[in-house]
Amino acid sequence: MPEDRSELQVLADDCAADARMYARTMSDIARGESFDATLPMCLLALSQVLLMGARLGAIEDVVPAERFEPDAGPDVELDHLRAGLLATFEGLDDYADVTDPVLDPTPTSGSLVGDLVEIAAALSHGLSHHERGGLDEALWWWQFSYLSGWGERAAMALRVVQSLVSHVRLDADPEVVAEAEFDALHR
Repeated sequence: MPEDRSELQVLADDCAADARMYARTMSDIARGESFDATLPMCLLALSQVLLMGARLGAIEDVVPAERFEPDAGPDVELDHLRAGLLATFEGLDDYADVTDPVLDPTPTSGSLVGDLVEIAAALSHGLSHHERGGLDEALWWWQFSYLSGWGERAAMALRVVQSLVSHVRLDADPEVVAEAEFDALHR
């Protein structure tokens, strides 16, 4: 764990900024404002929160002074986010998954939208602690929920989005790609 309070404050503030960025990006994607940028924006947002989680996973466990979680207020309503993401990722939501790649590699299925919303919910819960000044609670929540849930969901969602980006970029008709390359080189 970071040595002093100032290091914890910096880490908490960095995590809060990453949580806000993720929420903004998912909201933008759900509104369908930049359809062509949806996959790249999603790829970047997931990568950034996985970096946040990796930082939290690499430090000692954060243990708040109190052995109970103070009420952070009502959970953020995410139905509008889910509905918008379902519309955006229509036909791309379901993917193949495994229960646990180490202990139980049983094939199962996953939901990209479900993952994206689960991540948003966990990050916003920690953000509510941070915004009311609960530094230890925010860090504890983000770390615990990363290790127990949203980290795995973010890793799978990133894999799905990266796969989608690859298919979009590499599965194109060779003639169309050749024409685009020709046009780009002869402008």
